[in-house]
Amino acid sequence: MATADADAPRVTPADPATTRRVLARLRRAQGQLAAVIRAVEAGEPCRDVVTQLAATSKALDRAGVMLISSALQECVGAPPVERAEGDLTPDELERLFMMFA
Repeated sequence: MATADADAPRVTPADPATTRRVLARLRRAQGQLAAVIRAVEAGEPCRDVVTQLAATSKALDRAGVMLISSALQECVGAPPVERAEGDLTPDELERLFMMFA
């Protein structure tokens, strides 16, 4: 792992609820990846392995989208009290990104 740069953006979202959701998705993906490894080691059918691998990939993609959404709000978004009516909320940004995940 690279050393931390004091000026680099944070990976952990400032919002504790978002951090919990990201960590939950990452833990889910970790469990799914462990299942993929066990399935390959056990010689499970290709269809089962690929299905589990796709679920793992999707969980990782969604965690990444959550991080991106949070980072956008923190880096370029105004604080909620300063947000103009009609501006995207973090949840709306996340849903938009989820369309691509």
